Amino acid sequence: MKMSVPVIDFSTLNGANRSETMALLHEACQKWGFFMIENHDIDTSVIEKLKKLVNEHYEQNLKDGFYKSALAKKMEKQEKTYDQDWETTFFIWHRPNSNIKEIPNISDELCKTMDEYIAQLLQLAEKLSELMSENLGLEKTFIKKSFSGSNGIGPVMGTKIAKYPQCPNPELVKGLREHTDAGGIILLLQDDQVPGLEFYKDGKWVDIPPSKNNAIFVNTGDQIEVLSNGLYKSITHRVIPDKDGSRLSIASFYNPIGDAIIAPAPKLLYPSHYSYGDYLNIYGKTKFGEKGPRFEAIKNMVNGNGHTNNGLTINEY
Repeated sequence: MKMSVPVIDFSTLNGANRSETMALLHEACQKWGFFMIENHDIDTSVIEKLKKLVNEHYEQNLKDGFYKSALAKKMEKQEKTYDQDWETTFFIWHRPNSNIKEIPNISDELCKTMDEYIAQLLQLAEKLSELMSENLGLEKTFIKKSFSGSNGIGPVMGTKIAKYPQCPNPELVKGLREHTDAGGIILLLQDDQVPGLEFYKDGKWVDIPPSKNNAIFVNTGDQIEVLSNGLYKSITHRVIPDKDGSRLSIASFYNPIGDAIIAPAPKLLYPSHYSYGDYLNIYGKTKFGEKGPRFEAIKNMVNGNGHTNNGLTINEY
């Protein structure tokens, strides 16, 4: 299914159209769970070099082994498979500690370029976390602090580099099976030619087109859904292999550190564990006002363990 993916132009965040852009970002997080970022200020020469080096690494070190694998043999026999993915991958940790030098056969040039890219991408991820927090009515550092853990070490940053090789029988296997992402904010640098990424929205699979002009594709993970008390969604997605080309995917994860305690932001929670009589007491004074301040007042009362009276008041109905 073709559908126009929300596009956020980061160049408008510092001008007269900031409020409009923030509203678009909020809607994308709330109703879609994914969007494209243009004009993100990451050096395009670094991006182009990174894609070139990753593709070279695949051709030199991964391609032959993949096509000799048991999964590839299944495709030759036209056997359908449900428990494996048509992909060849490796994972690089960046923060708090890097393991990039431990990746087999990785070149110094690819290490250096990846580090340059991640240094800029981390700034974009943190900017996004601030904008999301602001849109939720929270302090700008809320998501970052929530991801940082008890010692303030996090958030964690890591990258899954994947190639989805050309597939002779794409109807027999998934490139990557349906899932939501476990973590926080996912920033994807993907192929500019070969399609395959799909997200499930409104009961239908939506095709995500290849990224032109080095746009960064973003989706939100499970922990953002929890922190936002369900206002922002993590969305199921998958990759379909392509019969005519190999798709590149460089997905970086801005995630909580392992000991981070995750819970919905208290400010976003409805009040709970209050007596109905206390609520009616406040309602009687605020019936013709907005309900938001009323909810906040009862929440503050509960948090402070305060009570008024438990009797009914006038203006109940």
